[in-house]
Amino acid sequence: MQYVQLGRSGLKVSRLCLGTMNFGDHTSEADSTVIMDKALELGMNFFDTANVYGWKLGEGVTEQIIGRWFAQGGGRREKVVLATKVYGKMGEWPNESKLSAFHLKRACEDSLRRLKTDHIDLYQMHHVDRATPWEEIWQAMEQLYREGKILYVGSSNFAGWHLAQAQELAKSRSFFGLVSEQSLYSLLERAIELEVIPACQAYGIGLIPWSPLARGLLGGALAPATSGRRTEQDVRQDLETHRPKLEAYEALCRELGEQPADVAIAWLLHQPAVTSPIIGPRTSSQLTGSMRALDLLLSAKTLTRLDRIFPGPGGPAPEAYAW
Repeated sequence: MQYVQLGRSGLKVSRLCLGTMNFGDHTSEADSTVIMDKALELGMNFFDTANVYGWKLGEGVTEQIIGRWFAQGGGRREKVVLATKVYGKMGEWPNESKLSAFHLKRACEDSLRRLKTDHIDLYQMHHVDRATPWEEIWQAMEQLYREGKILYVGSSNFAGWHLAQAQELAKSRSFFGLVSEQSLYSLLERAIELEVIPACQAYGIGLIPWSPLARGLLGGALAPATSGRRTEQDVRQDLETHRPKLEAYEALCRELGEQPADVAIAWLLHQPAVTSPIIGPRTSSQLTGSMRALDLLLSAKTLTRLDRIFPGPGGPAPEAYAW
């Protein structure tokens, strides 16, 4: 396993991050336990979850599964850099979502209880809350930090200007601010190259791409599928929309002698600011297979060919659309 520092922090995380969104939903608790054990065996120390995962209102199903796994002992908790998220709806009452100080305190304590731990290593805001001022958010995060309940703060789905706004106010408060941003990023989804990636580079924020395989479209989607995400109607529609690109992509992968999923993740590992793409295996064998991406070096020629198949926005703003 390869390790890299998370943003400008001194914290070292594995080059691939274990995503747990399938746990308790598409993956049983027994299989989830096997996957987490295998992740540690492979040297993966970075686990990502969210309080809403498991998709049963207010229950935090996935966090509970991880908490019961930690409770088995054997150094499981000590070996893991644990990341979870806050923002989503956790109840029917008015203050059971988003980023008010009221909700942040309760949501953090609830996550700690479900995860059976005394602290969260990386506490991530799952989305932008435009109704809550940054002064309130940072005051609440600072309090959680002082109490030892969180160590680092991250964001997810922020625009570049949100990152700048957050960091400048954190700096004025002598607070470390954001250490990571979790964004939608893949060969098929490259919009963040305009402003999010430049902001991450400027502020020393580690980039954690989610959906690196574009919901399976970059994982060999042209092959017939009888189960899994690729059988879902909206994914099938996206496949037809992008079929010409995917045909060219899979032909290139065959030429390279590599699996499409490995090439897609390897491409992300070649991009600036990227810390750890999130992989969401449903089985232990899928997890093991993902390790190939770590050793896959893409030549400049191959990267150029991938850019031709999946053209990005043209680089950072404003040069991408102006002189």
